[in-house]
Amino acid sequence: MVSQDSAVSVAQGAHRLVLKVGSSLVTNEGRGIDMDAVAQWASQIAGLHAEGRQIVLVSSGAIAEGMARLGWPRRPGTMPELQAAAAVGQMGLIQAYESAFARHGIRTAQILLTHEDLSHRRRYLNARSTLVTLLNLGVVPIVNENDTVVTDEIRLGDNDTLGALVTNLIEANVLVILTDQPGLYSADPRKHPDATFIHHGQAGDPALESMAGGSGSTIGTGGMLTKVLAARRAANSGGHTIIASGREPDVLLRLAAGESIGTELRAVLPVRSARQRWLANHLRLRGRVTLDAGAVRALTQGHHSLLPVGVIAVEGEFDRGDVVACVDEHGVECGRGLINYSSAETARILRQPSTRIVEILGHLSDPELIHRDNLVVLRPRAAASPK
Repeated sequence: MVSQDSAVSVAQGAHRLVLKVGSSLVTNEGRGIDMDAVAQWASQIAGLHAEGRQIVLVSSGAIAEGMARLGWPRRPGTMPELQAAAAVGQMGLIQAYESAFARHGIRTAQILLTHEDLSHRRRYLNARSTLVTLLNLGVVPIVNENDTVVTDEIRLGDNDTLGALVTNLIEANVLVILTDQPGLYSADPRKHPDATFIHHGQAGDPALESMAGGSGSTIGTGGMLTKVLAARRAANSGGHTIIASGREPDVLLRLAAGESIGTELRAVLPVRSARQRWLANHLRLRGRVTLDAGAVRALTQGHHSLLPVGVIAVEGEFDRGDVVACVDEHGVECGRGLINYSSAETARILRQPSTRIVEILGHLSDPELIHRDNLVVLRPRAAASPK
């Protein structure tokens, strides 16, 4: 960590930024769209536009605004009700942004995405092309999850992750996450009065991830942990992350001018290629394969392909071309990639040399289980169940 006074904000000089604002800020703690707040963000973004900067706005708030419009005091528990609230609230959300930006002569565009859109390679590239074209036209894209047609994305409730994925998608310099908290503390300050504020850190630092607590709001469903994890994801494309209070006056303009506000998590992880970022950020793991120590070394140190002989266990149901996680014998993920055989086929050929694949399966798709060109190596981290 460094002191707040010893560094200039990474937002200074950034040409392309992604701004994510949370539900509690957009809807004034669930009471409906906060028009004053929306107007202030539009005014600040207009100021950045005048400097030649490009901004994508990722905004939560559709479900919360729908709840307010429908007179629901609590977040509903059924999926159809959540989707109905999102459908109603999205109208007010986009109308508010369009009106606010129009006062500054700036056009806006609505982009509704799902994690499935970004896990499908062709749709991922199409989304990138659309966003980059809009930015080059001087338009402010307003991105939200397409909550009216998805299910588990709503349960995830995580536009922080979406903001990081958009950062990777357009290779933005900085991801700014505005929240109702001033930034990241060493512990929950509501429970630990002696908690210290973290001004600067490294994206992907496991110590920071362990510090982050759960959700602090009854309106939004993401917590500080999702923001720290989003910073790690944004770092894959070299994007820095700033977590700051959305109630700080002129926060965007001050950050862009170099003032250090909130918590800054710098990207020092290796910058990946576009294809590697897509693989690393794939949100729909269909299963995982457990590797012996030799296979782990071959992947992480030798950057070799994964062969069936190095696999000792298979978990989940997947088909050829699905993304699966590669874990060591302790369940720690060391990579992920596009697999060449289904889970049933993989279970039959594990621990076998590639020369026996035809004998066992009756056909040979590829000698590798995962080719190194379709594989991305990840730093060690806690194991997670396939999603």
